[in-house]
Amino acid sequence: MILQDTNAVIELLQEKQYEEGRITIMTLIEILRGIEEERRTEIRELLEESFRVINIDNEVVKTYCTLHNKLREKGETIPDADLLIAATSLSHELTLKTADKHFERLKEPGLKTIPIQ
Repeated sequence: MILQDTNAVIELLQEKQYEEGRITIMTLIEILRGIEEERRTEIRELLEESFRVINIDNEVVKTYCTLHNKLREKGETIPDADLLIAATSLSHELTLKTADKHFERLKEPGLKTIPIQ
């Protein structure tokens, strides 16, 4: 199963296409914060109907902490929202569809990604 990164969902919305998958609560928040207030409810409902939204649970938190510590040991960082998306992907055994190259740094801990086509 595919976990759609924020940029993948935005591309689908812009192209008025549908693709099955899941999104994280962080992706939902990232998209909604960029939408004008009067359209947020409509877009939120559309996204919640189109994708299964995965919330942050204990496994995601533990995985996030592990990833954060591994990156910090190497002197590297990834934005927290993206690290939560990666942690969700790993803890739920999903492949992340993304255009962000910084996720490549998380392949060693097991993150699987596919590019946006």
